[in-house]
Amino acid sequence: MKNAPLFALMLVAGAASAAPPSSAYNRPQVQIIPPELVPPSPALSPEDELKSFHLAPGIRVELVASEPMVERPVALQFDPDGRLWVVEMRAFMPNLAGTGEDNPIGRVSVLTDTKGDGHFDKSTVFLDGLVMPRAITLVRDGALIGAPPYLWFCRDTKGNGHADEKVELARDFGFAPDPKNIAMGEPENQPNNPLWGFDNWIHIGHYAGKFRWHDGQWERGVANALGEWGLSQDDWGHLFYNSNSAQLGAQMIPARYLNRNLHYPRPGGRSVNVAHDEFVWPAHVTPGINRGYVPEMLRDNKLMEFTAACAPWIYRANLFPAAFLGNAFVCEPAGNLIKRDIVTAEKGRLTAREAYDRSEFLASTDERFRPVNITTGPDGALYVCDMYHGIIEHRISVSKYLEDQVRARGLDKPSAPQGRIWRIVPENAPPQPRPQMSKEMPAQWVAHLSHPNQWWRETAQRLLVERGDVSVVPALEKLAAEGTEPMGRLHALWTLDGLRRTTWPVAGHALEDADPRVRVAALQVSENLLDGSDRSAVLTKWVALTRTESSPEVQLQLVLSLGEARDHAADLAMAALARRAADSAFLRDALLTGVGGRELELAEALLAGEPDKADDAVLAGLAGCVLAERNPERIERLLNAIAGQPAQNLSRQVALLNGLASTPVVTARRPMKLGAEPAAFARLQQSSNKTLQTALGKAAPVFTWPGKPGAVEVPVEPLTAEQQQRFEQGKLLFTGTCAACHQPHGLGLEGLAPPLVDSEWVNGPVERLARIAINGVRGPIQVANRKYRLDMPPWGALDDSSLAAIFTYLRREWGHTAPPVEAETVKRIRAAIADRHDAWTQPELLAIPAK
Repeated sequence: MKNAPLFALMLVAGAASAAPPSSAYNRPQVQIIPPELVPPSPALSPEDELKSFHLAPGIRVELVASEPMVERPVALQFDPDGRLWVVEMRAFMPNLAGTGEDNPIGRVSVLTDTKGDGHFDKSTVFLDGLVMPRAITLVRDGALIGAPPYLWFCRDTKGNGHADEKVELARDFGFAPDPKNIAMGEPENQPNNPLWGFDNWIHIGHYAGKFRWHDGQWERGVANALGEWGLSQDDWGHLFYNSNSAQLGAQMIPARYLNRNLHYPRPGGRSVNVAHDEFVWPAHVTPGINRGYVPEMLRDNKLMEFTAACAPWIYRANLFPAAFLGNAFVCEPAGNLIKRDIVTAEKGRLTAREAYDRSEFLASTDERFRPVNITTGPDGALYVCDMYHGIIEHRISVSKYLEDQVRARGLDKPSAPQGRIWRIVPENAPPQPRPQMSKEMPAQWVAHLSHPNQWWRETAQRLLVERGDVSVVPALEKLAAEGTEPMGRLHALWTLDGLRRTTWPVAGHALEDADPRVRVAALQVSENLLDGSDRSAVLTKWVALTRTESSPEVQLQLVLSLGEARDHAADLAMAALARRAADSAFLRDALLTGVGGRELELAEALLAGEPDKADDAVLAGLAGCVLAERNPERIERLLNAIAGQPAQNLSRQVALLNGLASTPVVTARRPMKLGAEPAAFARLQQSSNKTLQTALGKAAPVFTWPGKPGAVEVPVEPLTAEQQQRFEQGKLLFTGTCAACHQPHGLGLEGLAPPLVDSEWVNGPVERLARIAINGVRGPIQVANRKYRLDMPPWGALDDSSLAAIFTYLRREWGHTAPPVEAETVKRIRAAIADRHDAWTQPELLAIPAK
């Protein structure tokens, strides 16, 4: 139970689109769509399902596999020879109760096209006996396969096509199904979709970890849990993800930079909403959605907005026209469609817009068409996993309305699993050669690094790094310097990095590349040279680039890389670039992540220079970081610097004071305790400037000292030895279960989890807190003065003692002073709500009196 976010208000497929007012949840769950418009939904043959597709102009769909060869497919990946590996979640929701989900009937199959006609006609079971498997990536001479709670590296050592070796890499890879607890095993809020990144790490959707094979052993690294179901990357290396009602997000700053400054716990760029329009355009009336009884969910009796968005995929191949390059494709299984978005960038910010006007890339009139994953094949086509299942909602969140729909229209029939895999291609697309990369030599793989299809490039990079054959280094260096294709030069740099053969002449030359994507890669790989003899040359070049670089994407990476130097001159160069490119997205965030422990020195240096209003945002951030450090001596230095500014530097003073007032780490609830009133406060109070006095009034409450007028320190009863032990246990449990989403600092993660710090639900009556944990909660819900339209699944599987320990930790960490919680209290509350199986709403929780 290490990876379940206990309080993450996470979306559940089909459960939380743009949420209606809370009163909607108390309405009778009755049919709103006129009965005469509700279509039948019989199970169709693959041939008849093909006829149900409404397609964008210029494309066609082909069936490449169907049941019984594949059953309820959820993930797929092509191997170096073009065979298709498919994860089959065959036990998913065999009935409304989910009875049988814990049966070990899941499998991973390898499909082969023996005739060369583009249709898979042979299936070999690589691994079976799995319980709800959901993740695969090919690596080394085997595959990483995830079937909660395990992540294994599996190999066929006998050459018969079947895995006979399983090496456990993790056992916190989600929850296995539990017939006694409906929350366990719920698929889309558990780790999934491993992805080989440019950086030669395997990144994983909804998982706070990453893996790589390094120096003859598996290595685990720290990552941020992103999204729910699905993960992909673009040609810059940005990771893309989504949640059920937010179709497309991106991590603009890689995780390795985001977590390096504890004084700046919530940097922008961690979780960025790329698509701002969530409308969908189904091809048929959609009664079979979880909240089809809520009018606000529908438009013309059809699903209006995303409610089960998953599997975002960035197309980076050449089979489709050039206009498709870099587009995002997003599955919506509840609406039986796939959306195409055109992704563009301006000043470092990504934006996605619909490719079609009030229609979709692909939409089906068959309610059982359930696209849940997409990938690009060696031929450049898009391959779609179609679970082909009447029920897409997991048992954890099926509403009474949807249950009635399923029963009335037979959506739970047939019980035998079905499934299809479709290939989407442009009309008149020519046949493409089938790869035989396993039979090729490393020199041929080097050539593939320049292929126009990302599958070939990334597969070649992986094979080269795994083989570790350094004889190809000269060819890679030549490609990095002289390759005709920018992506070939980029992959050559990352392949050299994976082989640990990066040199400054090669990386330095690439910093002058005409393509900004290559320059970004050159910055990233040259970071490894900072600890060697090339450090001075690297820093000199980087600092020079801060004065000339014009690409917003390269500017951002330049600041991120300079932060790795931990050098005052580099800090000044970052600040100068942030001033010069003040409108470039996330530069300030990148700077603040990289100056941990040096914020005061940088602020003093900026204050000693000529005033520039472009510095104000950086100064505000630096002030907040200095306060978050909670070092009285350094805070006094900063306050004196603020007070010592001449009157003409008013904007600097105001920016710094506002920065002190806005840090989420130190607040009026958790003020900074000083030994006495700062002399700087008295000096600042002498000013007659109203703007300055307003800013000072905002900053003053975050400080306290003995005798401060109006300051009342409420005595807190110390924890007993037993309660302290419970607190420590709760801290460990929180770190292993909740911190992936709510973060170790408790400030939450945008789009995924609200803050626990200063939360009225954490610090309020335990009667409400326990109910949220045991049964879950359905948004909208107010948390710390902000409304969240998200749902949280129940985590009643945790026993009374564990919940009491976590509650005790939450109510005494981060300056909280609420009483600890006893296991007996949780036991009493659990018994009182034993007959309740639905999530709570905010009005219901507020009606519960404190005891």
